[in-house]
Amino acid sequence: MIRIQGLTKVIDNGSRRVEILRGIDLEVPSGQFLAVMGPSGSGKSTLLGLIAGLDTPTSGTVLLEGVDITRLTEDELALLRGRKIGFVFQSYHLIPTLTAEENVLMPLELAGGSTDGKERARKLLEDVGLLERRDHYPVQLSGGEQQRVAIARAFVTRPALLLADEPTGNLDSANGHHVLELLLRLNRQERSTLLLVTHSRELAARADRRVALLDGRIVHDDAAAASSLENPGAHAAK
Repeated sequence: MIRIQGLTKVIDNGSRRVEILRGIDLEVPSGQFLAVMGPSGSGKSTLLGLIAGLDTPTSGTVLLEGVDITRLTEDELALLRGRKIGFVFQSYHLIPTLTAEENVLMPLELAGGSTDGKERARKLLEDVGLLERRDHYPVQLSGGEQQRVAIARAFVTRPALLLADEPTGNLDSANGHHVLELLLRLNRQERSTLLLVTHSRELAARADRRVALLDGRIVHDDAAAASSLENPGAHAAK
């Protein structure tokens, strides 16, 4: 599903050169739930943005289903995101002048519409417990409700890849737990690949695999650790 090789991101702010990502290599198979962990400033959100094609790497490649997105034009990237990628962000990013239902429908409208779009949107709003509030605007919804609308919106196009950046970061513990359960349940139903950035060890424990970043480098990967245990002579043979 995802293959990342030699990915770097460097920012030159004039007075100094800041290395945000330093040679990331990562493969994520289709259907996996991967939790990306690390302290603030470790490069987690930057990595997610590069995988989504929202930012351009300094060097390296990002392949989604065999397509190197670092070589795509802005129009091609927009088309790919509309068809293959769903987003859930910490700050919801709902359009304030649209109702809950219209916000959920927006990705389908941008992709050219769908014959069953309204039915799909209402089914997802029902799944997240907000069907009766479909005509409410974001300002009329609580933070937890807004994030549930954002989750419904992320799944409306049936994306192959779902990216979630601290989706419970702005919520209290009760709402955060509820939103997380909804996200994971919908992800199982839709069978998407899920990459989730989080500070929470409890949340990461629910994932199939955990990757930890520190200072722009991967310092731990469950998959690599498991491989070493299964084949203890692998490193010695290199």
